[in-house]
Amino acid sequence: MLKNIRELSSEDYVKAGLSLEEAKGFQKVVKDVISRAIDPIVQWKALVDESVLKPWHPHPLHQLLYYSIYSNWDSSIHGPPLYWFPSPSLSKSTNLGRLMEIHGPRLLGASYKNPIESFELFRRFSVEHPDVYWSIVIDELSLVYHTPPRCILEKSRPEGTWLPDAVLNIAECCLMPSSHSQREDDSLAVVWRDEGSDDAPINRMTFRELRQRVMLVANAISGSFAKGDTIAIDMTMTVDAVIIYLAIILAGCIVVSIADSFAAKEIATRLKISKAKGIFTQDHVLRGGRRYPLYSRVVEAGPSKIIVLPASGTELRVQLREQDIQWKDFLSKASGENKYRPIYLPVNSVINILFSSGTTGEPKAIPWTQHSPIRSACDGWAHLDVKVGNTYCWPTNLGWVMGPTLIFSCFLTGTTLALYHGSPLGRGFGKFVQDAGVTVLGTVPSLVKTWKRTNCMEGLNWTKIKYFATTGEASNVDDVLWLSSKAYYKPVIEVCGGTELASSYIIGSPLQPQAFGAFSTPSMTTRIIIFDENGVPYPDDQPCTGEVGLFPQHFGATDRLLNADHDEVYFKGMPMYKETRLRRHGDILKRTVGGYFTVQGRADDTMNLGGIKTSSIEIERVCDQADECLSETAAVSITPPNGGPELLAIFAVLKEGFKKQSEEELKRKFSRAIQKDLNPLFKVRFVKIVAEFPRTASNKLLRRVLRDQMNQEIRSVRSRI
Repeated sequence: MLKNIRELSSEDYVKAGLSLEEAKGFQKVVKDVISRAIDPIVQWKALVDESVLKPWHPHPLHQLLYYSIYSNWDSSIHGPPLYWFPSPSLSKSTNLGRLMEIHGPRLLGASYKNPIESFELFRRFSVEHPDVYWSIVIDELSLVYHTPPRCILEKSRPEGTWLPDAVLNIAECCLMPSSHSQREDDSLAVVWRDEGSDDAPINRMTFRELRQRVMLVANAISGSFAKGDTIAIDMTMTVDAVIIYLAIILAGCIVVSIADSFAAKEIATRLKISKAKGIFTQDHVLRGGRRYPLYSRVVEAGPSKIIVLPASGTELRVQLREQDIQWKDFLSKASGENKYRPIYLPVNSVINILFSSGTTGEPKAIPWTQHSPIRSACDGWAHLDVKVGNTYCWPTNLGWVMGPTLIFSCFLTGTTLALYHGSPLGRGFGKFVQDAGVTVLGTVPSLVKTWKRTNCMEGLNWTKIKYFATTGEASNVDDVLWLSSKAYYKPVIEVCGGTELASSYIIGSPLQPQAFGAFSTPSMTTRIIIFDENGVPYPDDQPCTGEVGLFPQHFGATDRLLNADHDEVYFKGMPMYKETRLRRHGDILKRTVGGYFTVQGRADDTMNLGGIKTSSIEIERVCDQADECLSETAAVSITPPNGGPELLAIFAVLKEGFKKQSEEELKRKFSRAIQKDLNPLFKVRFVKIVAEFPRTASNKLLRRVLRDQMNQEIRSVRSRI
């Protein structure tokens, strides 16, 4: 059992990595700080406010203080333990806080107090009056209409019609100076560094230079393609990829986003669905000091025309097909050089085709209209406080929703985009974050887990970071504790949304206290309903667990799919709420005491163990802590071949350097942990140690594959009996 913070001795601090002399001094400081309060939240806040814990302190010391302060914390009574708290003074300088100070008294009347105390009231106002909220927030972006909208929202259909009659080119909005956001031609647009050049100066590009480059490429595109053509990009997230992405849209064409990790068959599927007329790619992918073929994979996919860029230098390292063209020859086709008149399009025109992961069949082709970038940028503006003067980095790819989201969140708000041309897994990336002065750093949980496990960021200075963000899957509390500690406990904003929403639906906020691994709020204007297995909604203020449904009037969300029935995918079979059919998202959501949220997995990851419904995520959180040898776990339920109750199976990946445990030993430890912390009736029936988990190209865990593997093993054993 963990000691309480008051019970810690200098010996405990020595075990956590301090010298005896350091431990004695540290113990004195800690005792002095925590003696001023009894409440664990106040104690932790005081330790953080006075910077008692430093980023360079060993992680076991951070763990010791956090877990000992909250050793007697009962989340079922108090909600999740909190680690970060907004500052009353700084809150007014955040984007949303500033807006609330200006408009709050008018919109909320005497109920308005300040951005922190009135946040939830203002968020609820945004849900009830989305047209008012969007009319204010959209003005904060660098939007330039060719024809302005007739209104913000026309309510003639359940999902509404947003910005009707507006005509614009969203790429142009990303490139032009903006007096409102104080973005000038000489403002910094992009900073980047190539892998292997860790000591080289940071590369920089202004908005003027970016605009000139994009217009040059748009001219070349107009000479080879027609307005409305679909053009694919299968590249790493480089400066050139960003330029090409914006140029395709500026030229009135449609981007087809394809991840550079895909095999030829997956590339071919996406080219066929989108009817792409051509594709931009690289000869190779450079990552982790190695060179991986990319052009050859694209050729195998069979596109009619490929424009090929060198991954490094100016010369290609591949032999091209006769119909393909190298990048420098393609640019020579540009006429008018750096001047180009954008193709203006109705706001509901498709500008980008993205795809679901396709793990259960043909991937869904998800069209982004010009609404989508506006929504994604506004989410970043409100919840991550991106703005002029900030530098925003998120290792990602144009084939996944975070790629386009990152571009528009930066360029529509005047934020500087930071790109690392290489693998984010190692120290080189971390040094780039330090040297580029990144202030907002996005991640995925598996990336953080790797940084923590390898200790590759040791000695780097990340203290310029104001906000971290993470998405893709559920965060491990200890991993985000490690991450937050690297910048004196700055908040890790959890983000959960979808490509089809062009946004989050639950997220964190810089105006609310934050808890590790938890979401503090639905996103602005988003109304969510959590309902039980019978479709009956839980009250908004009640702790509960159930499937989540979204109100369909969600600015930026899709109203069509290119290769599937949109209504069947997102609405069929969903419950009604106040005469409105809810929109499906598919997550099982837990609302805690205190109004925080955790994702318990997908609706199809729910288990029924002994008549009690639980989720994979909930079991994995307990099992991850069952033994120090564990790197990560995955829980699946198995239906016996002859029917009967579901059986619980746990897959485990072990850390390197630890004594190997037997599967039987782990089974006992998992069972004890689950029965103690979840339910005494739950029994672990199978344990399997594996080298790694199967994942999608976007790094989502494929529990379905693990379930199939376990079923196959069970059948094999039975066949031998």
